[in-house]
Amino acid sequence: MAGVVALAALVGLLAGPYVRTLASGFRPAPDTSPPDTPAASPDVRAASPDVRAGSLDARAASPDARAASPEAPAAPPDTRAISPDTRAISPDTRAISPDTRAEAREAFARTLRTRPFPAWPPCLEVVTAAVAALVTWRAGLPYLYLALAGTVLAVIDWRTSRLPDAITLPSYPLLALSLLPTGELPRALLGAAALAAVYGALWLARPAAMGFGDVKLAGLIGMAAAARGWEAWVVAAVAGQLLAALYALALLLMRRASRDTQFPLGPFLLLGALAAVCLAR
Repeated sequence: MAGVVALAALVGLLAGPYVRTLASGFRPAPDTSPPDTPAASPDVRAASPDVRAGSLDARAASPDARAASPEAPAAPPDTRAISPDTRAISPDTRAISPDTRAEAREAFARTLRTRPFPAWPPCLEVVTAAVAALVTWRAGLPYLYLALAGTVLAVIDWRTSRLPDAITLPSYPLLALSLLPTGELPRALLGAAALAAVYGALWLARPAAMGFGDVKLAGLIGMAAAARGWEAWVVAAVAGQLLAALYALALLLMRRASRDTQFPLGPFLLLGALAAVCLAR
């Protein structure tokens, strides 16, 4: 068993640089907060009522009257000056749309093309090796893939507030295949459906509190935890939310966040899953 754990630690250590390279290939999620429009209001309010309303008097004015009026020519430049800013928001929003296939392909291709070397200090490499060794020691080799994929997803979500479908969705069949030798696959599939349903209901009730990527991640966590037993499933379902709540409370006490501050939930869900898988008997 010691040799298997050492091998898992070595795999995690070698995978660490690739985890860093792959995570850097995904861009942060776009800011979905409404655009700040008050800056345009003074220009609009400064325009005369006739110009804003497009009144018949302004349109019916003679060419001489329009040429003599100082306010009428001033409104179109203001209107045109606002339009480019408004149009400039759309391309950026489309370019940073989450989970684009092209972005995922480029991230994987760049990871395979390059030969990453450990950074200094090799914090991520050490963490990946420790997680791989711990999970293999407590749960066995079938959970090694979950340890590596979970580390990748946690790093990406922490940096970008995203959980890419290109990693989450293929992890379902890969984890199912790895759990097949354990004989616990039926219970694992039931646990995946149950936890995904729980988080799906939470997402429908409060869509601002979590993203739909967290719902898809919850199904993956439910599969892994249920294979270790229903007690582990309950721990995984509760521990992630509890860790996230403690983190939010710490930020509030240190005055580093407000009640409306949002932070990624995925890393805490994965930490809860790690605790559930490793503490199960």
